[in-house]
Amino acid sequence: MTRIKLVKLVVALVGAIVLVTPLRAQDTLQLTLDKALEIALSESLTLKVADMEIKKSEYAKKGTYSALFPQIDFSFNYQRAIKKQTMYMGDQSFQIGRNNTWSTGFSAAMPLVNVSLWKSLQITGMNVELAIEKAKSSKEDLIDQVQQAFYTALLAKDSYNVYKENYDNAVRNYEEVKSKYANDRTSKFEVIRSEVTMQNAETSVYDSQNSIILAEWKLKALLGIDLQIPIVCLGNLIDYKETLAEYVDPNASIENNSTIKQLEIQERILEKTYKMQIAKYYPTLNFSLNYQWMAMSENFKFSQYIWSPYSTGAIGITIPIFSGGKRYHDVKQAKVQMEQLALQKEDAIRNLEVGVKQAVNSMETCLKQYNAANKSLEGAQLGYEIALKRYEIGSGTLLELQDSQLALLRSKLTLNQAIYSYMMAKSSLEKVLGTSLSKMEKAQ
Repeated sequence: MTRIKLVKLVVALVGAIVLVTPLRAQDTLQLTLDKALEIALSESLTLKVADMEIKKSEYAKKGTYSALFPQIDFSFNYQRAIKKQTMYMGDQSFQIGRNNTWSTGFSAAMPLVNVSLWKSLQITGMNVELAIEKAKSSKEDLIDQVQQAFYTALLAKDSYNVYKENYDNAVRNYEEVKSKYANDRTSKFEVIRSEVTMQNAETSVYDSQNSIILAEWKLKALLGIDLQIPIVCLGNLIDYKETLAEYVDPNASIENNSTIKQLEIQERILEKTYKMQIAKYYPTLNFSLNYQWMAMSENFKFSQYIWSPYSTGAIGITIPIFSGGKRYHDVKQAKVQMEQLALQKEDAIRNLEVGVKQAVNSMETCLKQYNAANKSLEGAQLGYEIALKRYEIGSGTLLELQDSQLALLRSKLTLNQAIYSYMMAKSSLEKVLGTSLSKMEKAQ
C-alpha cells in the first residue's frame, strides 16, 4: 500500500510539472503574415507610446476647456506691522492700524469674452486629431515593416531550400564521380572538381541558415516577443504568385496618405493660431467675485478676535494698447509658419507621387522578371535532368553537368527574388497610398 501511494504521488508530481512546464516543441510559434500583424499591433511598444500620446492630448484638451469655468481659490494671509503708518492732522500725529492683520476667504474669476482663449480651445481639439493621425501613421509604418520582415524571412527560408537542394545534387554528383573514378571511367581531376563544388554548395547552405536566423530575429523584434522563442514562418514566396497579376494604377491617389493628412491638420492648426494671435488685439471681459474675513489685533489671543466679513464683485474690461511689438511679431511669425508649411506640403506631395510611380515601375519590372525566370526555370530543370542522364551514361561531361546545375540554381533564386522584390514594392506602395491599415481591417 505504501508503494502504491508513493507511485501515485510521483505520477501526480510529474503531471503537475508537465502542466506548469510546457514542452519545448509546443513553444514554437507558428506565424502566418496575418498572425504576425495581429501580434505586432497588440504588442508593439511604438503603438503603445502613440496611444499614450492620444490620451495626453485628450487630457490637454480637457485642461484647456477648464479655462471657461470659474477658477475658485481659497487664501489665508497674515501680516505683521514692522512700523505702523503715521498720519497727521494739523500739528497732531498718530499711528494707525494694529500689529497683526489676518485675512482669509474665497475668490472666483472667469472670462466672459476672450476671443484668443476660444481660438486656443479649437487648437487643442485639433491637436487630439493630429495625435490620432500620428498613431495611425505609426500603425501603417509597423504594418509595412512587419510585412517586409516576414517576406525577408520567407526569402531566407526559400533560399535555404534552394541551396539545400543544390547541395544534395552536388553530393549525388560527387558520389557518381567517385563511383566512376573507382571503375577507372573518369579522372582524379573530376573527382577533385566535384568535391570542391560540393563543399562550395555546403558553404552556401550555412550562409542561408544564418540568413534565416537573422531574419527571424528582426521579425521577433518587430513583433515585440522574446528573441529566445522559436518561430516558424508558414508558407513560401511562391504562394504569392497570384498577387503578381493584380493591376496597380500608376496614377493612384495619395489623398489617404497619413503624412498628407497630418500636414492638412497642421495647416488648420496654423490658421487657427494665426487668428488667435490677431485676437490678442481684441478687448477681453472678465468677471470676479471675492468674499473675505479680516481680523486685526495687538496680540495672539485668537478667541478674542473679531472677524469682519466683506465681499466684492467686479466686471473688468481689458483693452490691449501697447506690448512693445510682441503681438505684431507673433502675427508675422504665424504667417511665415503657414507659408513654410504650404511649401513643405507641396514638396511632400511631389515626393510621394514619385514614390508611387517608382513602386509601380518596380512591380512591373519584377513581374517581367518573374515571367522570364519562370520560363527559364522550366528549361534549366529539363537541362539539368538531361545533363545528369548524359553524364551517367558517359556521353556528357562533368562541366556540362555543373553548368546545368548552376543554371538551375540561378533560375530558382531569380524566381524567388522576383516575387520577393514585387511584394516588398507592393508593401511600400500600400504604405504610401495609406491603404495598408484599411486593407487589414477589412480582411479581419
